[in-house]
Amino acid sequence: MADDKKKGAKPAKPAGGAKQAPPAAAKKPAKAKPAGDGPAAAGERPHAPATRPRLATHYQEKVRPALMEKFGYTSVMQAPRVEKIVVNMGVGDATQDAKLLDAAANELGQITGQRPAIRRAKKSIANFKLREGVAVGCAVTLRGARMWEFYDRFINVAVPRIRDFRGLNPRSFDGRGNYTLGLTEQIIFPEINLDKVGKIRGMDVTIVTSARTDEEGRELLRLMSMPFRQK
Repeated sequence: MADDKKKGAKPAKPAGGAKQAPPAAAKKPAKAKPAGDGPAAAGERPHAPATRPRLATHYQEKVRPALMEKFGYTSVMQAPRVEKIVVNMGVGDATQDAKLLDAAANELGQITGQRPAIRRAKKSIANFKLREGVAVGCAVTLRGARMWEFYDRFINVAVPRIRDFRGLNPRSFDGRGNYTLGLTEQIIFPEINLDKVGKIRGMDVTIVTSARTDEEGRELLRLMSMPFRQK
């Protein structure tokens, strides 16, 4: 009986009326990060490349000083620069078959290295059998290192592969230093596999600059090795 009473007895309170601290909760082991250096593996946002793009260095060291000398700029911030490149691919027949838009977006993603955004119709047009909100194309806006890498591949690899190429039109500016050109075939880019191309599609490439006039924008692109047509 004495042993049973001892077992059912309450534990003694600590001296001095101090409250007994609750037992410490067991810490959960930290989850190990998956192996790999890519942003998808680490669960982080993509970072800039470790090495500076070749054309970005060329602009900073040679093109910008030449522009400042020719136009008499007093600050490096006045010199025009390439701000972004927009690549747009229209897919009008996607209203009949949605798979055509997926194929075009996949090809544009391979060309630019960035997932394209889907463009939708802003209003309905009965003559074109078009309704508001229907997907009619895809576009990509490139900035930073991806912009320079695409521009490098574009002028050195893709443009020379244009059929009967004799140079780009030097007058295709919009009056504010922005240059736009149209391509009739996406197969000029080496990233595209000819065996998997379902249809030949064109695209528009717009190079947006900070130039205030067409003359400044033309000189910027000329110094950046844009193959303009000779007069």
